[in-house]
Amino acid sequence: MGASDPWPLIHAERAALIDDLAELDPGGWVTRSLCDKWTVHEVLGHMTATARMTPPKFFIEMAKAGFRFHTMTAKAAEHEASVTPAATLAAFRSLLSATDHPPGPVDTWIGEALVHGEDIRRPLSIRREYPMHSVLRAADFYKGSNALIGAKDRIAGLTLRATDADWSTGTGPEVRGPAMSLVMAMTGRPAALADLSGDGVPTLRSRMPAG
Repeated sequence: MGASDPWPLIHAERAALIDDLAELDPGGWVTRSLCDKWTVHEVLGHMTATARMTPPKFFIEMAKAGFRFHTMTAKAAEHEASVTPAATLAAFRSLLSATDHPPGPVDTWIGEALVHGEDIRRPLSIRREYPMHSVLRAADFYKGSNALIGAKDRIAGLTLRATDADWSTGTGPEVRGPAMSLVMAMTGRPAALADLSGDGVPTLRSRMPAG
């Protein structure tokens, strides 16, 4: 995929998620997401915190958390989700066009917008046809990255093949399915395995995080 400006893609995903959550009922907000043990509200809190983050602030907050990344992100998500869901959604809406982000490759934030969007939508039975160029850009990033979530190692020795796009990567036993489901599996979401087939699926399943 080309190295065009990623921010329009990220902003489009934020806008779509805001629209999908605008009328969510109270029960929806406390639904467990696909992301760790966070609720839908807490995932949106995490996305809000990330959209506020800058590299200097990141290192300050890491120091406060004893340089424990997951502790830092959990505290930030908890803080953003400590208000009502409507208030968190309003805060996220105010950051729709923001381009601040933690240190790291900017394509990380395309993946974050897509994956966390699906972390929220799938348990709520909300369907989105994600733009394929965004999905494939995220897939191309994750296939070569072990940062934080270990996607590169998770798919090592496997062939991943999209059934809805001209995209594949790797060699070995095949895992095939929709491109977005491949991205979700690459990033350690076991729920995506139900969408996939092929003789590589058992290996991929064995590499999922413990639930």
